[in-house]
Amino acid sequence: MLRYITSRLAQAVLVLVGATFVIFVITFALPGDPVQALAGERAADPAFAEAIRARYHLDEPLIQQYGRFLFGVVQGDLGQTFSGQDVAQMLGERIGVSARLAAVALAFQIVIGVGAGVVSALRRNGVADAGVRIMTLAGLSVPFFVTAFVLQLVVGVQLGWLPVAGTEDGLLSYILPGFVLGSLSTAYVARLTRGQLAESLREDYVRMATAKGVNRVRVVVHHALRNSLIPVITFLGLEMGALLSGAVITESIFNLPGMGQAMARAVYLGERTTVVGVVTVFVLVYVVVNLIVDLLYAVLDPRIRYA
Repeated sequence: MLRYITSRLAQAVLVLVGATFVIFVITFALPGDPVQALAGERAADPAFAEAIRARYHLDEPLIQQYGRFLFGVVQGDLGQTFSGQDVAQMLGERIGVSARLAAVALAFQIVIGVGAGVVSALRRNGVADAGVRIMTLAGLSVPFFVTAFVLQLVVGVQLGWLPVAGTEDGLLSYILPGFVLGSLSTAYVARLTRGQLAESLREDYVRMATAKGVNRVRVVVHHALRNSLIPVITFLGLEMGALLSGAVITESIFNLPGMGQAMARAVYLGERTTVVGVVTVFVLVYVVVNLIVDLLYAVLDPRIRYA
């Protein structure tokens, strides 16, 4: 197990370096002058532009800029914005909001998605099964930003049940955006769980356990569901990247001061250092979560062993 973890950590470092290099090159090689963007519609003063480029090393070759950035990442330094704000400190103040939002979205996916999938599989071709399939089809068909605006209007404004913007109401502030962020994946998790569990219930080992008189709940939970959750866990692990990237739009709609909102603002203002810093954090979270998912396989299926 230790050798496997060490190997995966080495792979994670390579993935992190490769991903940050690609996003760094794409971001800093884009057309347009970030220094000119600071001056707005007026032409930037040549002396000012030269000073800014020298201060932020924009006059150096791209590969040298990336090497400087990578050296800073190792030290926990993600650079500075053109306004002089430390990117790592700024993201540290915002990562809690994004983490709570992703946690709420993931909770909806697990509770509603897996729960609906189990009910649908156990009541195949019944009313509950039809209802779940209709709801999942609607969840997969409706764009999540449409869902966001409808919920804001109905649940937030007309009914007044939940806040529609900001974080002033604590955990309640994350329920609507968390549901919106996880709505698409919740529908997919429900369908995936239904298909996997329905297939597992037809396996010989489940029929054998039932024939031996094992309790129905134990057969479903301990035998069929446990084996069916491996593809679901895999999807949820991959989904963490989608949750973080989807938060860019969700946080903007619900005015949540998280990393997604910082990313959207940085793209609009041309703060390329912030864009690279946010993506670096996203990649790091994605790599760590997928390592945890791989280790969970052995918990769900005792036949899986890591050398």
